[in-house]
Amino acid sequence: MLERWLGQRRRRQIHRIIRNSKLTLLCLVLTIVVLRGNLGAGKFGTPEQDLKEIRDTFTLYRKRSEPRRVLEQVTTVVETTSFASGKNINSYGDLDITKFFVDDDESDEINDVNVPYSLGPKISDWDEKRGEWLRKNPGFSNFVQPGKPRVLLVTGSAPKPCENPVGDHYLLKSIKNKMDYCRLHGIEVFYNMALLDAEMAGFWAKLPLIRKLLLSHPEVEFLWWMDSDAMFTDMAFEIPWKRYEDRNLVMHGWDEMVYDDKNWIGLNTGSFLLRNCQWSLDLLDAWAPMGPIGKVRDEAGEVLTRELKDRPVFEADDQSAMVYLLASEKDKWAEKVYLENHYYLHGYWGILVDRYEEMIENHKPGYGDHRWPLVTHFVGCKPCAKFGDYPVERCLKQMDRAFNFADNQIMQMYGFQHKTLASRKVKRTRNETSNPLEEKDELGLLHPPFKVVKAASA
Repeated sequence: MLERWLGQRRRRQIHRIIRNSKLTLLCLVLTIVVLRGNLGAGKFGTPEQDLKEIRDTFTLYRKRSEPRRVLEQVTTVVETTSFASGKNINSYGDLDITKFFVDDDESDEINDVNVPYSLGPKISDWDEKRGEWLRKNPGFSNFVQPGKPRVLLVTGSAPKPCENPVGDHYLLKSIKNKMDYCRLHGIEVFYNMALLDAEMAGFWAKLPLIRKLLLSHPEVEFLWWMDSDAMFTDMAFEIPWKRYEDRNLVMHGWDEMVYDDKNWIGLNTGSFLLRNCQWSLDLLDAWAPMGPIGKVRDEAGEVLTRELKDRPVFEADDQSAMVYLLASEKDKWAEKVYLENHYYLHGYWGILVDRYEEMIENHKPGYGDHRWPLVTHFVGCKPCAKFGDYPVERCLKQMDRAFNFADNQIMQMYGFQHKTLASRKVKRTRNETSNPLEEKDELGLLHPPFKVVKAASA
């Protein structure tokens, strides 16, 4: 028995076990080293902490939670890496937005200044082509019902964020306001954020866009351009379309100031109606040549300042160019132009906003004129720019008042209104009822019958 336990055969078995144990121990050490390299050294780099991490890791594997680990690792990388700086930045206010919004190619193609500018190939038979298209597509009538043309309201803003942090908020308020009015009056909306032609930046950016939309939407009878800094303030007023049956361009203005005085503020191009027809394409072709940025626009500005009354010295703008075009070629254009002043297609904010409370006390929406203006236009406030022509605080406060003045006409449909014209908060104006479908809003704007409303008499 003793020989069996202590014999040579047994000693060989013990030696083999010892050698295998050394190999197993070496493999264990290598495994720990590899895991340690992948998982880290733990909070303090102690073996105990390492074993805890290994145990936790294998627990996650048993629970089939590998995707969670991957997501946690990705999150850690994102949180600890800043845009372009490598710093940990979680605050939007600390981000340099100018580094984020960088175009692939900042250089824009500018046409040869010696070649006359054109919005596009000359079109001379648009009325015939459009008429044929409408006949072939009866489902897209240019009139949604007798006396009610199909209208597309067009507005927009620059491709990049505003230069001041609050500007985009007011752009949002402005487009919300326009959408409310258009929804009530069956008008379609197109919001543009692309500069279609680098040469026509600034005042003139609207012209290439308008031409493109006229040609792309033959079903639209009238295109309604509206600047981003203008708001609807009479939600009940309907444009008197019958008045413009034989007119192609409707702008807020005065015949005497444009044709007789040649005053550069005799009309306003911040809000106007343009019929989809050959005449309008010809007008755009005649209007655009003063617009190309650079030498052409600067020299045209000198001509406009010399020819128009009271115009300051600055580069050519679309409004002055329109006054000059109508005054100098009256016989060609005036017959189809209606300069509207019976209601506020454009209303200067400086003479309107402080009178809102008086309007509320003495009148009701639906007039569109000085009693309750259709449009309040914040000319010179430039909410998206760093600097405006008026004190910033005054502009923003008055824009809030105009928005709330209009928004009250929307909120009243649901039994609310703003506490004051300066307040974002709202208050209840009628009690809840068990028969909500019997409730009628004061202005009849909730589910109104689709009809043409006659303009209130002056």
